[in-house]
This record gives sequence, structure tokens and C-alpha cells, in this order.
Amino acid sequence: MLSINCGLNTQFDLKILFSLLTFLFPFILVGQSDSSLPREVKSLKISRAIDKIVVDGLLDEETWKQAEKGIDFHQKSPRDDLKAALDTEFSLSYDDDFLYVSAKCYDSGSNYVVPTLKRDEAYWNADAVALIIDPLNEASSGFMFGTSSHGVQNDVLLGGGSGSGNYNDRWDNRWFAETKRYAEYWTAEMAIPFKSIRYKSGNTTWGINFLRNDKKNNRHDVWSQIPAQFWYIDLGYTGQLEWDSAPKEANGNINIIPYVKTAAFKDHKGSLEADYSYDAGVDAKIALSSALNLDLTVNPDFSQVEVDQQVTNLTRFSIFLPERRTFFLENSDIFSRVGYPSVQPFFSRRIGLDDDGNAVPILFGARLTGNVTNTTRIGLLNVQTKATTNQLAQNYTAATFSQRVFKRSRMQGMFINRQAFSKDDLSADDYGRNLSLKFNYLSEDSKFEFWSAAHKSFKPEVNGDDMFFENGLSYSGKNLAALFVYVFVDNNYYADTGFINMVENYDAEKNEIVRLGYHLLTLPISFTFFPENSKFANQHRIEYEGSLNLDPEGSLVERTNELSYELSLRNSSELSVSLAGTTTDLRFPFTFTGGTPLPKDRYTYQQVSFEYQSDERKFFQYELGVSGGSFYNGNLTSAALGLLYRVQPWGNFGAEIEYNKLSFPGEYGERSLWSVSPRVEISFNRYLFLTTFMQYNTQANNFNINSRFQWRVAPMSDLFLVYTDNYDTMGLTPKNRAVVLKFNYWIVL
Repeated sequence: MLSINCGLNTQFDLKILFSLLTFLFPFILVGQSDSSLPREVKSLKISRAIDKIVVDGLLDEETWKQAEKGIDFHQKSPRDDLKAALDTEFSLSYDDDFLYVSAKCYDSGSNYVVPTLKRDEAYWNADAVALIIDPLNEASSGFMFGTSSHGVQNDVLLGGGSGSGNYNDRWDNRWFAETKRYAEYWTAEMAIPFKSIRYKSGNTTWGINFLRNDKKNNRHDVWSQIPAQFWYIDLGYTGQLEWDSAPKEANGNINIIPYVKTAAFKDHKGSLEADYSYDAGVDAKIALSSALNLDLTVNPDFSQVEVDQQVTNLTRFSIFLPERRTFFLENSDIFSRVGYPSVQPFFSRRIGLDDDGNAVPILFGARLTGNVTNTTRIGLLNVQTKATTNQLAQNYTAATFSQRVFKRSRMQGMFINRQAFSKDDLSADDYGRNLSLKFNYLSEDSKFEFWSAAHKSFKPEVNGDDMFFENGLSYSGKNLAALFVYVFVDNNYYADTGFINMVENYDAEKNEIVRLGYHLLTLPISFTFFPENSKFANQHRIEYEGSLNLDPEGSLVERTNELSYELSLRNSSELSVSLAGTTTDLRFPFTFTGGTPLPKDRYTYQQVSFEYQSDERKFFQYELGVSGGSFYNGNLTSAALGLLYRVQPWGNFGAEIEYNKLSFPGEYGERSLWSVSPRVEISFNRYLFLTTFMQYNTQANNFNINSRFQWRVAPMSDLFLVYTDNYDTMGLTPKNRAVVLKFNYWIVL
């Protein structure tokens, strides 16, 4: 792909090229051999409980003795063609209010891997089980409820695919789990309120799967078999849960979550006096039906959310930092699926935060999400922010729909509007709007995926060159995986409530931002091998990734070729080596060191890297990465070290250290960048936690301390004490300091 003549000078040439590759790509891939698993659709019957179930992990109720058991598990990794080495049994039952789950996990001993007692943390690195349900039985959305051998809960919202974008583990809801550990097995018992999930009344068949982590042996098992190339959450490979009678609609599901907060803040570079504040607000979750949910918030507060992880940025563009605020996370996939990872028309992080990451007060917000029919899902979001000294009051609206077509494919559309207000009147010349339409085809077996989307932005006094197109085609086989993506972003495509990478170019000589759209073509291809008789290796992977970035006229901006090899070992350790070559046509002077900016020119440079991750089952773990080579007209040497010591199950003590040495000739300068991030996590029990996170970053000139004490006083109800401190790295002089005490309580009506 990268032998394309960089003299291409029209968008028409690129569109012809993309059309040809899109047409030929499926035929190339279909011709590849692939040892697919036979598709066996399992089923499990669920009956109403015949006695009262007490969630204590004992499994001594008569209901569990008579319930049908899910057995005959298959190994998912490291091999997907073997029976599970350890036996697992699970059953389900229900009453008017709860869906009940029981599990009995036979084991080889009591040396369980339990990284933490904190909810929603380290599920995949623990000995654990999880239920996956698809109540609509359409393989487009679902839920995951899991618990470790020590009763640590994990709940997740699932999308219809296999990737990480379909996995939202920041979602939290109210449900219950307890476990018991014995000499030869351990048991788990869960109670999931029907009010906590979304389903269609009258539906007697749900999609279902059950997962078992045997972490100490580095094995993962599933009840309904899933091919090795797909993640455990793939809803296309669920079995069937057959109800003896459809669960009734959960009526009257209203949850009110008020909070009160007091805080003290001191700006050491501004006011000499500390600022004390008191605040209160409320969230509400209202089920309009069993499949449609309304979320409301008034004066929300996110002071308990962990600070962003500071990273060293060695690119010419801004970096993407994930959303962490809970109000914006539930059902967020319906809003985020419309765009491409590097170009998001909607990115909720732009709401309530300014460009420097400072909080902008949110007055109120509402979000309506869920299914209006079995095949139609909607999302509507509206948030109003308060005016500050730096910007006018803003109203943000996002409306989207997702219509299922065929078996697992969807058509999705979205409209986004940011509107400024001045003295309660809208500002006619201060708005940003986006319109998107996307079709995504996913085959029933998840192997083939194709998508095509068109996006348009609307800004005052901007006419033309305001489109963004994306097209992609992927194949996921057991041995061969390949992806082809073509993205075109025009010069004047804006996303005021989104994220766009690589369009805004900084000209260091003129100290100005220049917008330059681009064509981006990427082609990663990987081959994965699963040795059958190796005593040390689980899999080998060889991957090639090529990318080509052209300006709107078709001239070269950047070209990259990377070849890598990855080895996964049976003891869960991993190593990889890679070689990358890049050619960059630097259009605008830019400095990485603060010295004289590099001149406009064409640069060719190479980097080689090595990474190793130790056995993650051990109490002491480490990660090591080193890379080096040329960088533009200079050199770049990087080293990273991650350390973790686990005192099971209550303590994690770790640190991440990163060093980058930039060396350019003469006046272009040199610079050494350090990032050091120690972290301490202590779980006194499943309800009491202390986390202290420190970050020393010379590029950001900031040393940050963030310490959070959390007491879960009742289900989903917490008391937080948060301390935050920031210093200059030069001399460690203080910048600002804050202490926050916050209490929120979950009220079920």
C-alpha cells in the first residue's frame, strides 16, 4: 500500500484507489484458510425460585438443588479447541424483583489470585466468574456481572462487538454478590435487581454466557464457546436462556442520588486567602420502561473522580484523555460509536471542561437512552453549563439513533449542537453543529466488518471544505486478521463537542495554529500462531502496519511502516520487538525541545523498540520498555519501567517511570523528559479504600499528589475525602491545593 506514488494530486484519485481496495479486499481475505470453531448454540432453562434465596454464597437453598445447571465449559485461552481443565457449574433463577445466579467453581487449591478488594478493579487479573446477558437477544447490547473468589464485584455495559469500545466498566449499578471458599472449590451467589437492567417485557429468550477466570493457571473458560480471535464479551456467541415465564416489567424504578460537599482551595500563585465552599446537588435515574432510562442531574460534582494520568507527548498534536465522569459514561457507546478513534464528532469530555482541563460548572443535564423497539435504540443528551470569566454559558445537545438491520448490523445517525448564551439570550454567531450518518455491517460470526460514514460540521462564517468521511473493512480470523481504513478530514471540519486529531498544526515561527485536513490510509495485517506442544509459548504474532497521511491535494504528509513480533508465554508474561520507519514532510516549523524550531523539510527516521511484561500472577511484577533511533534530524532514546508489588488481597504498591532523551543538532537543542508516577492502593475491606497517586512530569512542569479515601457506607453510597496538591517541578514550589469532603447516598423509591 505504501508504494503509492506520493504525486497523487486529486481527491478523485484517492477515491478510485479506495474503491478498488475495498472491492478486492474481501476476496483476498475469504481465500485465506481459517480453522473456525463449529457453532454450537447451548441453552439453559431458568425457573422461578421455589424458596427464598439469601445471597450469602452458601448455595443451600432448594431452588439451587433443583435448578438446571450449566456445565461442559470450553477453554477460551490460551487454546480455544480444548475442554476446560477445571469443572464449573452455574444456575439461574428469579422472583418478582431479582435475577439470581449461583456458581460452583472446582479448583486445584486455595492459592487464588486476588489483586484487590476494590469494586470494578482488576477483574481479568483475578480468579473470578461472570455472567453475560443479552436481554434483547439481538447481539447489539448487554450486561456483564462478575465477582472474584473474594466477592469483589464488577459490572459492565456491553456493546455488540468484540473491541474495547464495546466494554464500559465505568458503569455502576446496584446489585449484590457473596462468595465462599472451600478446600476443593469456591462458590458465588449474585442477586441482580430487574430494575438495574434493561429488557423488553414478554421476551422469553435471552442471550447468555458464563465466564470463568482460572488466573493462577493463566486459563480462561467459557460456557458458550468463543473463537480465540474474539474477546470474551462478544455477544455474537452467546447461548440461549429459556425462561419458564417472561419476567414482568420492572415498574416504579426511580433512584435518587443526592450529594453534599464541602471544600477548601488555596491558589498559591493568586489569592493569599484560602477559598471555602459548600455545595449540594442531585442525580436521578428513572426507568420510563424496562428498556428506556432517563438520567437527570442538577449541579453535578465530579471531585471524587481520579485525576488524569499525565503522559509525555512526543507528537506534534494534542492527545486523547478518556472520560472518567460517571454521568457521561452510562450508555455512552451509542454516542461514541459514530466517529473514528482519532476523529470523534461527540466527545463528552468537552462538556464541563475547558481546553486546559479546568472544570466549568454544569448547572443541569438530562440523558435519555435505551430501546424504543427491539431493533431501535435512541440517545438524547442535553447539558447546560454556567458562564465563567473565560467563556459564555454553553448548551450542549446530542441526539442519536441506532437502527439494527440484518442480524447484527446497524444504521446510526447523530445531530450535535453547541450553542453559546449571553445574558440568557442565544449568541447567533457562536455555535458549532455536527451531523453524522453511519452504516456498520457486522457478520453473524463477527469475522467481517465494514463501515462507511459521512459527517458534516456547521460553523458561522465557514462555508465549504467542512466534511469528514470514514470507510473501513476488517477481517478477524483465528490466524489472519486484517484491517483497511480510509479517513478524509477536510480543512474546515470542526467538532466543538468532539475530538479531532492532526488537523490543527502549530507553527512555532509564527506562533499560530494552521488547520490542514488530511487523507489517512492504514493497513494493519497480523498472523497469529498457536503452538500445540510448546511448554512455554501460548502464541506468536507477527504484525505489519502501514499508514499513509496525505494533505487534501494528495501530497505526502507522513508515511510509516512498522513490523513487530509478539510472544505470549504460558506463565502470562509477554515480550515484543518492533522496527518502524517514518517519513514526515514537516509543513510548519516545530520544536520538541524549546530550542530553535526544526525547519520545514522532509525527514526520514527509524526506531527500534523492545518491551517485556513479567508474570502478572506473581506478587512482584514489572514491565520494561526501551526504544531508540533517529527522530526527524536528531535522535530519540526512551526507556520505561513499571513496578508493582501486591500484598494479596489488600495492597498494591507500584510506580511507573519514563525517560525520554531528545537530541537535535546545534541550535535545535536537547531535552530530557522525566515522568515518575508512584501509586499506593490499600483495601481495608470491600467497603473501605485509600488510594494515593503521585505524578512528577517535567514536560508539564507539574508534580501532583492526589489522595482519595472512600467509605462505601451502603450499596452505591459513598463518603469521599479527597486531597489534591500541585507543585512546579522546578524547585517544587506550590501551585494550588484542595481538600474535598463529599457524601452521596443512593435512595431507591
